[in-house]
Amino acid sequence: MIQIISGEKGRGKTKILIEKANNEAKAAHGNIVYLDKSNKHMYELSNKIRLVNVQDHFISNYSEFLGYIDGIISCDHDLQAVFLDSFLKIAYISNNEILEEVLGKLSKMSDHFKVDFIISLSRNYDQLPESIQKYVTVSL
Repeated sequence: MIQIISGEKGRGKTKILIEKANNEAKAAHGNIVYLDKSNKHMYELSNKIRLVNVQDHFISNYSEFLGYIDGIISCDHDLQAVFLDSFLKIAYISNNEILEEVLGKLSKMSDHFKVDFIISLSRNYDQLPESIQKYVTVSL
């Protein structure tokens, strides 16, 4: 399953994403990973959540990012959910075509490996292609 929290920068998406991650950690039967562009939110997340600063890894395009996600999944058979903050930045997504491609592949990974992806996306709902709007659960 893919869930998107959408809205312009500064609207409170990260706060909602962190709250969702912490709530999921309370009832989780598997592992939870939180990917971000920094370690800034380390102390806001439950210690049951693995925070990964994507900037510490040598990712330079969306294809490498998808490979990185696939690697995380392949190394953790108990992975339940991946929270992705600042998604457009950490995934190197520059336009809606790439966004559709990346979300399409994440959807396939989610279905195949039974891993949920919860995404913070700095775009308004009406700026998203129709194929992506179905994933939006919170629009700010």
